[in-house]
Amino acid sequence: MCDENKKYSKDAETAREYYNSKDAYNFYYHVWGGEDEHLGIYISPDDDIFTASRRTIREMSALADIDENTRIIDLGGGFAGSARYLAKKFGCHVTVLNISEAENERGRKMNKDQGLDHLIDIVDGNFENIPFDNESFDIVWSQDAILHSSYRGKVIEEAVRVLKPGGDLIFTDPMQTGNCDEKELEPVYRRLNLSSLGSPEFYEKACREQGLQKLRFIDLQYHLVKHYSTVLELTREKEESLKKDVSGEYLSNMKTGLGHWIDGGKKGNLTWGIFHFNKPK
Repeated sequence: MCDENKKYSKDAETAREYYNSKDAYNFYYHVWGGEDEHLGIYISPDDDIFTASRRTIREMSALADIDENTRIIDLGGGFAGSARYLAKKFGCHVTVLNISEAENERGRKMNKDQGLDHLIDIVDGNFENIPFDNESFDIVWSQDAILHSSYRGKVIEEAVRVLKPGGDLIFTDPMQTGNCDEKELEPVYRRLNLSSLGSPEFYEKACREQGLQKLRFIDLQYHLVKHYSTVLELTREKEESLKKDVSGEYLSNMKTGLGHWIDGGKKGNLTWGIFHFNKPK
């Protein structure tokens, strides 16, 4: 599956190996409802992960003018669930750039099964080096993916490069807060094989330095805690059935990791939200 000619950074290769693993692939596919693996916005106490994740996509898509002529690139799109939502609702063309060949194979099959493969292209690749020409897209979109790179400034630079003047950069990312206790976040960093996370202040500065205009940041810190709490509860609930496809070691590590995210959010060290920037004409 892997193109051996591709050269990825250590971070990118770590993410690729993780999301290509049978354990991660099956965990996200079964727990998230088969379409997404992103954080959700919860309105009702009874919202499941799939419903909450769909709500995030709706909220993000409402920020921009999208029609059948809009060209979107989704950076780190996972199973391409967001792309299918956008293509189905707006009739637009979406390119998904994602590093996991296993996820991409599944995404292409789902696109074909849902009759959307003519509107969605899935490309094996890395958002630290986006394989498209300057000013190729009307919207650069990303959900909960940029955190996997230590070169987040480079990712923003690449996103702006492929964005057309007048276009929108819309993304979410789990982040550390500007006043966080980094020592308390060490377990989260270790889980991701990183030394830090981005912060709202970091992303605003990085985008400003690339000439983008900030339109809004929607603070959704509460939903980070709610989402990971919901995932943890469901993992415990479905643990025995999950063990058919996911190793016990992975599930144990996942439960521990989710606990660290929940703890970090409750203590105000972690946050999450939707960014919307515009590239001036």
